[in-house]
Amino acid sequence: QVQLVESGGGLVQAGGSLRLSCAVSGSIGSIYRMAWYRQAPGKQREFVASITSGGSANYADSVKGQCIISRDNAKNSVYLQMNSLRPEDTAVYYCGAQRSPFGSMYWGQGTQVTVSS
Repeated sequence: QVQLVESGGGLVQAGGSLRLSCAVSGSIGSIYRMAWYRQAPGKQREFVASITSGGSANYADSVKGQCIISRDNAKNSVYLQMNSLRPEDTAVYYCGAQRSPFGSMYWGQGTQVTVSS
C-alpha cells in the first residue's frame, strides 16, 4: 500500500509560481514512477509530469519549460515547481505513484491550484 499526501496548492496571480509537494509513505526508492496529474472543472484528468526511479523526467507538451518535477529519496517526497502560471493551469493537482511499469497508479487526495488573471 502506498499513501500519498499532496500540499503546496493555493491561490496565485497569473505569472506567479507554486511548488507542490507530495509526501510518500514508505520508501520512495521502491516506487518505479512518480507523476503529477491535474483535473480542471468539467475536464478529464490529464498528465502533467513524471519521474522514474532512475531520475528520467517526462512532461506534457503544455507544461514543458514551465514546470520541473523532482524527487528527494531521502525525504520520500516528489515536487512540482510551476512557474509563469496561467489561469488555464487552474485545477486540482494529483500525485500518483506506480510500483512497477505496468502497475496500478496510487493517488493522493489532490491539492487545489487556482490562478487568477
